[in-house]
Formats: sequence, C-alpha cells, structure tokens
Amino acid sequence: MHSIAETVKPIRSNAFLRYGIAVAAFATALLLRFALQEVLPPGFPYLTFFPAVILTAFIAGTRPGILCATLSGIAAWYFFIPPFGVFGMDVQTAFALGFYAFIVGVDIALFHFMFKAADQLRSEREVTARLYERQRTMFQELQHRVANNMTVVAALLNMQKRKVAADPTTASSALDEAAKRIGIMSSIHRRLYDPASAELPIHQYFDELGTDLLRAAKKQANVRFTVDAAAVKLEMDRLMTLSLLVSELVTNSLKHGFAGRPGGNIWLTLHPVDGAMLELTVRDDGHGLPDDYDPLNNNGLGTLITQALSQQLNGTLHMEGQGGTTARLLFPG
Repeated sequence: MHSIAETVKPIRSNAFLRYGIAVAAFATALLLRFALQEVLPPGFPYLTFFPAVILTAFIAGTRPGILCATLSGIAAWYFFIPPFGVFGMDVQTAFALGFYAFIVGVDIALFHFMFKAADQLRSEREVTARLYERQRTMFQELQHRVANNMTVVAALLNMQKRKVAADPTTASSALDEAAKRIGIMSSIHRRLYDPASAELPIHQYFDELGTDLLRAAKKQANVRFTVDAAAVKLEMDRLMTLSLLVSELVTNSLKHGFAGRPGGNIWLTLHPVDGAMLELTVRDDGHGLPDDYDPLNNNGLGTLITQALSQQLNGTLHMEGQGGTTARLLFPG
C-alpha cells in the first residue's frame, strides 16, 4: 500500500488532473453503460459506474471520487432507472439510490482511510529516519567533543606536571587547581548538552555560566556579573572553547582581581565587529595587572591556558590592566 500511495501521489497533488480523471471516468462509464444497454438485462443501472467510482477514489482521491459518484448516480437515475428520462421517485427508486449511495460511500471511505493511514505511516517513517540520523550525528559529535575535552584535560595535567617539576612544593596546590579546572570543564559540558538549555540565547547562557562561577567561588553575594551579548550563533565546539576561556578569565578576576576586597563588578560583552569577526571582552574593576606584567614572558598556568584557548578559536587575546583588568579577544565568528 505504501508503494502504491507513492505511485499515485503525483496525481493526487495536481487538482486539475484529479478532477479531470473524475470527469473522464464518469464519461467513460456512461458511454460504456449506453453501449451495454441492449446486452444487459434490466436491473443493472450502476454496473459500469461502480468501477469508475472505485478507480477514481483510488487514483485521484476522496473528493474526485465523490464527484464521480455524484455524477454517476445522477446519470444512472435519469437514464437507467425507470421511468427513463426523468428524475422519478418511488420506493423502488429510493431503495436503488440508497443502495448505490451506501456502496460508493463505503468504497470511497475505505480508500480515504487507507491512504490516510499510508500517509501517516510515511510521515512516521520520515520522522523516525530523521531522528535516527540526528542521534547518529549527535553521537559522532559527542565522541569527537569528548575526545577534544580529554585532550584539554591531558594538556592541563601536563602543564601542572611541569609546574610541579619546577617546584615540588606546589604539588598539592597544582592538583587542586587542576581539579577545579576539570570540574569547571565538566560543568560547562553538562550545561551545553542539557536539552533544557540547548536553545538558550547566548547572553542568557553566559549569564548563567557566570552565576555558576560566582557560586563555585562563593562570591555570588558580593560580586556582580553583567552580560551584554548580541544574538550570535556559535557551533558547539567553538562555544565550548569560548566557555572555557570565559571561565578562566572570570576565575582569574575572582582569584586575583578582588583579593583582599569585599567585592566588585565583572562585565562580559560579545558583539560582532568588522563583519565576520566577533569581539569578546571580560572586564573587572579589581586590582588590575601587576606593573611588571609581560604577557609575552608570562608562563603562569592561567596565561598559558587562555592563550591556548584563544589559539583554538583562531583569535588574538590582549590583556590590559589599567583601572581593573580587561581581556579582549578578537576571533572569527
């Protein structure tokens, strides 16, 4: 039935052709009935009309089938049910017309519901196929992203390893820092793949991310985090990398910018610039950078991580330290 429905679908989608078939089927049945008038015994007014209605309903659809049935019923009543040549009505005629209406009504209804069921089955199969393809793609993407995340974790641990090798007394703090950063990465990963937040506007996404970071640092009561982000769309991989970078910059502000201070403000902005580029800015009103800060010669773990993440985004990160700290990333959108 499914293949038959597909075969007649082009006909059923053309209104002119559908109703043309109905009229042609009626005319053919009428001419054939006239041709058989002398051959058939009395009492068979609908003999050629039933097949015409059935074929029309099957090929052209419900409404053309009703049109063919109506024309056929009127023609049979006028030409082949006595008294001939008039629309007479008696008990026998009423019974014959009622019988005809019942038979063609059942036939048309059967084809209507058969094709409706076939259409529904086809739609369900298409939905199932799309869901399967989506799940397969998502699984492949998930494998790819988990592998990327594991690469980031390995790079982070290698950085901490070099730090511990240079100064073994920092082993405990190095492991604590690594654990915190891996925890942040895990939190971002869960957020990105949570169906409830998958379609969040990006400004709301970063606002909730900032709230999580403040809560993790126990600073939510005295540090205000403000987001101003345009409605841009980023691929999941790039959003993951950008989220890690934002987390590192915000964490640095909370750790160093407000050390010894009751609180402050952190602002995040994300806007298109120069057409195809995006500019991310994370700014605080904290202590600012040390006077001897040199980004080219700074081998701190935070600096290494932010630079590595910036490179993954094919972007350029600049740090400024007057009146607080400002990190400005320019990267392709």
